[in-house]
Amino acid sequence: MNPSFSAIVAALDAALARPLPAGVAHLRMAPRPRRPWPDGFDRARIRDAAGLVLITPIDDRAHVVLTVRAPNLGRHGGQVSLPGGVIEPGEAHEAAALREAHEEVGLDRANVRILGRLTAIEIPVSGFRLHPVVGVAPQRPSFTAADAEVAQILLIAIDELMSPGCLTAVERPRGDQVVVAPTFRIGGHEIWGATAMVLAELLVLLGWQPPPADG
Repeated sequence: MNPSFSAIVAALDAALARPLPAGVAHLRMAPRPRRPWPDGFDRARIRDAAGLVLITPIDDRAHVVLTVRAPNLGRHGGQVSLPGGVIEPGEAHEAAALREAHEEVGLDRANVRILGRLTAIEIPVSGFRLHPVVGVAPQRPSFTAADAEVAQILLIAIDELMSPGCLTAVERPRGDQVVVAPTFRIGGHEIWGATAMVLAELLVLLGWQPPPADG
């Protein structure tokens, strides 16, 4: 039997109070080879962004809310991502994640309880450091996609993400290279890159033990 929504929330509450498993979780879902920062890059230029990992129930099954980015949004257009965006000066990570989720998917921030943060991920391709914030909406919210930014709103069952058949690897072009990107394939969508790395850490906190990567 799959765990109930309340059991998932209780497990995350406990797990987020302990050291996070970013090393093993991120490495398992990181595209290979990893993209480094350019030689001589000034790390002070990295921009901080927050993403909301929102957990909500459907028929007592925990689901995570993701978006399909509008196809015109630069390098990450068309990809599956967390609701999120740039942290404004002086803004807390949690406040930024909730604000961006309100702007992108119409989330009512008053109905979300923040559980904690996952490990930040640096994304050289776009120059960001992503800070994932985990939140819970005890009742499924109503959503409205921001037309300019969001092509589709997805609610993905966490137990399906943890199923062995969901995990695959896809070869993707990167300039004159081909990278191997571990990918969650679910409901006709492919989740990879930083979003997959964030989800991997979340799932490991819930007891997920992914098979080793080939090669």
